[in-house]
Amino acid sequence: MPKEEEDTCESLLRSKLEASLQRISFLEMENEQLRRENALLRAQDADRRSTPRKKTQAFVGSISSSQEKQMYQTGTDDGLQCENSISRTESFGTSVAARTRSPRVPNPPPSPKSSSPTAKPSKETGLPPPPPPPPLPLPLSSSRSSCKSIKAVRRVPEVLELYRSMTRKEGKSDTRAGSLGVPAATSAREMIGEIENRSAYLLAIKSDVETQAEFISFLTREVENAAHGDISEVEAFVKWLDDELSYLVDERAVLKHFPKWPEKKADAMREAAVGYRELKNLEGELFSFRDDKRQPTSVSLKRMQALQDKLERSVHNIERVRESASKRYRDLKIPWQWMLDSGIIAQLKLGSMKLAKEYMNRVVTAVKLDAFSDDEEVMLQGVRFAYRVHQFIGGFDEECKHAFQELRKVACD
Repeated sequence: MPKEEEDTCESLLRSKLEASLQRISFLEMENEQLRRENALLRAQDADRRSTPRKKTQAFVGSISSSQEKQMYQTGTDDGLQCENSISRTESFGTSVAARTRSPRVPNPPPSPKSSSPTAKPSKETGLPPPPPPPPLPLPLSSSRSSCKSIKAVRRVPEVLELYRSMTRKEGKSDTRAGSLGVPAATSAREMIGEIENRSAYLLAIKSDVETQAEFISFLTREVENAAHGDISEVEAFVKWLDDELSYLVDERAVLKHFPKWPEKKADAMREAAVGYRELKNLEGELFSFRDDKRQPTSVSLKRMQALQDKLERSVHNIERVRESASKRYRDLKIPWQWMLDSGIIAQLKLGSMKLAKEYMNRVVTAVKLDAFSDDEEVMLQGVRFAYRVHQFIGGFDEECKHAFQELRKVACD
C-alpha cells in the first residue's frame, strides 16, 4: 500500500475513533439522566402500590439494583440494544476490570551472532551507551557461489530467433500473467462498532499505559540500539519484539501514548524481515520443485508457469523498491545487502533457470511421445517459456542451453 493511502486510512480511522469517544461520553451522560428518571419512577410506583411496604421495597430494590448495575457496566450502550448484547458487554467489562495486570517482565532479546551485546547506560555515571558497531557485511560464501553461478550464464541468440519465428508463424502475441487482485480492505465500521460497545477496552488501554511504562521503555531502548549484521538476526529480533508486544491489550493504541517509541524503525525492521522471509520461502519452493511424471503434461506446465509468475512478481517488487528501501534501511542500521542482485535474488534466478530446464524437457518428452493432438501449440508454449526465462535471467547456463537445443531440434523437425 502506498504511503499516501496508508496515511489517509490512518487519519480516517483516527477521526472515527474520536467521534466514537465523543459518542461514548454523550451516552454516559444520557445514562446518568436515565438513572435519575428511573429513581423517580420507582418512588411513584411505591406510592401507588397497596401491597405491604416491606415487600414493595424489597421487590423494587432488587429491580433497581439490577438496572443500575446494568446501566453502569454498559456505559456505551444507548438502552435500545437487545438484552443479549448488554449481557455480553457486561461480561467483557467485568472480566477486564477484575483482572489486575501486573507490570510485564520482558524476556531478554536474542543475542546477535555478528555483533556485541547491546550496551546499556550506566546507572552510576549516567553516561549514554557507546554507539553500536556498524553492521557487518553479509557472509561471503553464499554470495560468492551465487556470483559464480550467475557468471556462468550466457546469452543464447538462438532463443530469440526461435521465439520470433514461432510467434510470427502463429500470429499471436506473448501473453503474460495478470496482476494479483488487491485484497479487500478491512471494514473500519466493524472495528469502530466494537469499540463503541466495549468501553472497558479504553479502560484496559489506559491501564496498560499507566502500568507498562517501564516495560515499553525497555523495548524502546532495545529497538533504538539494535544494529544487526545479518538479516536473519533481524528476523529473530522481530519475532521476539512481537511476542513481547502481544502482552499489551492493543499495541498501536498503547504505544501512541509513548512519543519516544521508535515506530519508524520497528516498522522498517518488520518490513525487512517479512520481505526476506517471503523470498526465502520462495527459494525453498523453487529448489524443492520436482516434475511429477505421473501428472498430465498440461497440469505440470501450468504448475511451472504459476511458480514462474510468482517468482517474477517477487523479484520485480524488490527491484522496484530497492533503491528507496535500502537507503532507509541503511539510515536505520538494518541490513540491506540481501536486496542486491548478488544476494538471494541471484539464487532465485538460478531456481528460475532450473524451472525452465524442467519445462523444456517436459515439452520435448510430450512431443516425442505424441501426447498432444496439436504438437505445434505445445512447442510454442515451450519456446515462449524458454524466451521468458532467458530474458528474465539474462541467459542460460550449459545445462539449460542443452535443454533448449533439444527443444529447438524437435521444433525444427
